[in-house]
Amino acid sequence: MNVPLRQRLETILRSVEGSTERDQLQDAVVQLRDFLGIDHLIYHWVSNTGDQFAVGTYSQEWAAHYVENDYQRIDPVIIGAYQRFHPVDWRRLDWSSKAAKSLLEDAADHGVGNQGFSVPLRGPNGQFALFTANHSCDAETWDAFIETYRRDLLLIAHYFNQKALEFEPDRVPGLRPSLSPREVDAITLLALGYGRAQVAQSLAISENTLRVYIESARHKLGAINTVHAVARALSLGLIIV
Repeated sequence: MNVPLRQRLETILRSVEGSTERDQLQDAVVQLRDFLGIDHLIYHWVSNTGDQFAVGTYSQEWAAHYVENDYQRIDPVIIGAYQRFHPVDWRRLDWSSKAAKSLLEDAADHGVGNQGFSVPLRGPNGQFALFTANHSCDAETWDAFIETYRRDLLLIAHYFNQKALEFEPDRVPGLRPSLSPREVDAITLLALGYGRAQVAQSLAISENTLRVYIESARHKLGAINTVHAVARALSLGLIIV
């Protein structure tokens, strides 16, 4: 991604960070959808008590129709993502059942694309969320898109999930370390299994700068090494993978 595009993405992500209301996050998800040049972008989480929060570009008609038909019970995306910790390409899921095929046809009739990439996210206290990119195109075009934007989609999903946690009803902040956005990004990508060179490339920074972020985060977390820092950040809910 060239520098102007990277700067535009970071500007949008800063707007996500600064959001204090749902409407601001909704505006940001529309901006990101347009930036990525795809049909839809959606973030949806459910707490352990059943409270829900969502922003996205699916039509309100489809969202209501989906709930009315209780599609979450048979949706291969929901089922597949809940069983995994890594991103899910919709083509890798099982759509062979009659119910799943019917859902797919119904979704297409409501403007949902045939290609999808969903990032499952988990947080403290049983929170589960999905961040999904959706588009209508052929397999080759979609593969090229994911190759280009996969790391960015993981970061964007993380930004939305962190903000949604702040919006969670009855959330009681605990005493825990406070990591900077860049420190969170670095530790999150390390937790996802990225090497340091890959992390630096994803964040468009040098490996020396990355080392500063990692050491700062390790110090704040009271960790003896990077692996310990990742484990501490996960256990405290500071990063979501």
